[in-house]
Amino acid sequence: MDLKAGDVVMLKSGGQPLTVAEVKQDEVLCLWMGMEGDLFRETLPLAVLVQVEEDDEEEEDEEDEEEDGD
Repeated sequence: MDLKAGDVVMLKSGGQPLTVAEVKQDEVLCLWMGMEGDLFRETLPLAVLVQVEEDDEEEEDEEDEEEDGD
């Protein structure tokens, strides 16, 4: 997996999306917002993460809905 700052990942075991801040060899510094708006950061092993694919269809659907509303 080739990660870079700004990519979105999740733990393989589930949970909320995490933003990659920095990648160093087999460790990834991740940031995320807690339920009450607190910012968390944690360095995690690359082996426990999976990259989240952006869903272009969702973005297109939102654009279509905006056009229909006019």
